[in-house]
Amino acid sequence: MKLPQSFVSSLVFVGLLIGGGFGSVATAQQSDTLSIEHAQGTTVVPLNPKKVIILNPSTLDIADALDIPVAGVPKTNSHLPEFLKKYQGAAWLNAGTLFEPDYEALSHASPDIIFAGGRARDARDKLSEIAPVVSLEIDPAHFIASLSQRTHQLASIFGKQAQAETLLAAFTAKAETIRAKSASAGSAMVIMVNGGKMSAYTPGSRFGFIYDALGFAPAVNLQKTGTHGSIVSSEFILHANPDWLFVLDRDSATGSKTGAAAQQVLDNPLIRKTSAWQKGHVVYLDSASLYIAGGLQSYSRLMDSINSALSP
Repeated sequence: MKLPQSFVSSLVFVGLLIGGGFGSVATAQQSDTLSIEHAQGTTVVPLNPKKVIILNPSTLDIADALDIPVAGVPKTNSHLPEFLKKYQGAAWLNAGTLFEPDYEALSHASPDIIFAGGRARDARDKLSEIAPVVSLEIDPAHFIASLSQRTHQLASIFGKQAQAETLLAAFTAKAETIRAKSASAGSAMVIMVNGGKMSAYTPGSRFGFIYDALGFAPAVNLQKTGTHGSIVSSEFILHANPDWLFVLDRDSATGSKTGAAAQQVLDNPLIRKTSAWQKGHVVYLDSASLYIAGGLQSYSRLMDSINSALSP
């Protein structure tokens, strides 16, 4: 018997979460260390490290969810979402910026482990002279599997496996709830407004989660896009005529004042003709959470917003 594709996708989705995704989570080498496979190689790390530096906001997002103690994060020029802003306080070491670590401060602090990756991935070699470096970047092309794997890996270092299972089970339940609704919700388009211009994202892209994991049908087939998406116009969006518009505002996320706000850009005669606008289905997402962080809590909050929009 051939199963419906949607059912097969659902089973794969759940299986990836429960099973911890693709690849190994961690391999015990000794009683006090683990060997972690990550985005930039394999690193032997200490179990239950005490002084933890996290440069990648998506890893910080997951670590915060797991109640992992953090000693330092980037501060200068960073725009963490509200639920992570406590780490900007004086109690946490200023580890530099999202792109440029403060090597002198980190060397002086002598951390037990550094989670780099993301915007600081080029700093790995220099950081490795200070402490073991792990890059738990999430692969957008396999987002759910990758997020699950990274959560399990982080949990395994700190003995938080049971907590990780609980969080991932709740995450799965939220996604399945939305998938049951999105199947009959119509088409969707995910766009980001940046400097007054709009970019659209496809399934399998950086912000493809809404299609790939939540089951919304894309309003238009675009070529695979990278981190910046495909530039689109209001005419293009009207022609695609999505039933749902999910909107990110990059300027709002980064604090830039260079362009009009997403609400201003979209409020024009062409967008007002779309099915999404006329049905009140234009959903402005938590841009700082998704653009800057993008971990377990960010996407869980995203699902809360979408589920609320689907349940008027």
